[in-house]
Amino acid sequence: MIINETILEYIENLTSPQSPLLADLERETYQKTVLPQMISGHYQGRLLSLLARMKQPQNILEIGTFTGYATLCLAEGLQPDGQIITIDKNDEFQAIQNKYFEQSAYRKQIKQIIGNAREVIPDLPETFDLVFLDADKRYYPQYFEMIVPKMNKGGILIADNVLWYGKVLEPQPKDAETKAIKQYNEMLASDDRVEAVILPVRDGLSIATVK
Repeated sequence: MIINETILEYIENLTSPQSPLLADLERETYQKTVLPQMISGHYQGRLLSLLARMKQPQNILEIGTFTGYATLCLAEGLQPDGQIITIDKNDEFQAIQNKYFEQSAYRKQIKQIIGNAREVIPDLPETFDLVFLDADKRYYPQYFEMIVPKMNKGGILIADNVLWYGKVLEPQPKDAETKAIKQYNEMLASDDRVEAVILPVRDGLSIATVK
C-alpha cells in the first residue's frame, strides 16, 4: 500500500458508496479466497466506474477477472447495447463471478472467457474503447503491444499494480514481475501512440489514452 492508511480511510469515507451487491461480493471474496487483496475494492472500484461512465464505452476488455468486482464496476459505464469481455486463465472463481453477475443488471453484457489472454486477444474481432489490465504482471509489456492496436482512438487503457509495493524504485530488480512492470511503465511514458499518467491509487494505477 503506497498511501498512508489514515489518509486512505479518509478518502474512502468521502468516496461514493459501493452498491450492496458489490459490498456482498467484496465480503465473500475476503471470506473465500486466499488472496482477497487482489480485489479492486470500494475506492478503486468507484474510480473504475467513474472512468467507464465518463467514457461510455461500447466494448470493454478486462484482462484478469478474479471474482468479478472490477467487471461489475466497469460495466456500470457501458452503453445499453455494449459488452465487457473479461478473460482469466483460472476457472476456480467462476461460481462467485456468476453468483453476482446473475444478480446484477449487466449479466447479458458480460462475456467471460477462460484461457490464456495472450492467446485469446489476437483472435478477438472487436476493437475496444476501454481496457483494464490486471493479470500476470510478467506479461504487462506483451499485453501492451497486443492491446494498443485493438483500441479505438481516444480509448482508455487502465493498468493496476504499476507501483508494485514500491519495488519499481529498485535500480536492478531481481524478480520478473518488478522488471516487467518497470518496463511497462517506461513503455507507456515513451510510446507516442498514448498519453499516460500514473496515480498512487492503492498499489498504483496507470491511465493512458490512445491518440
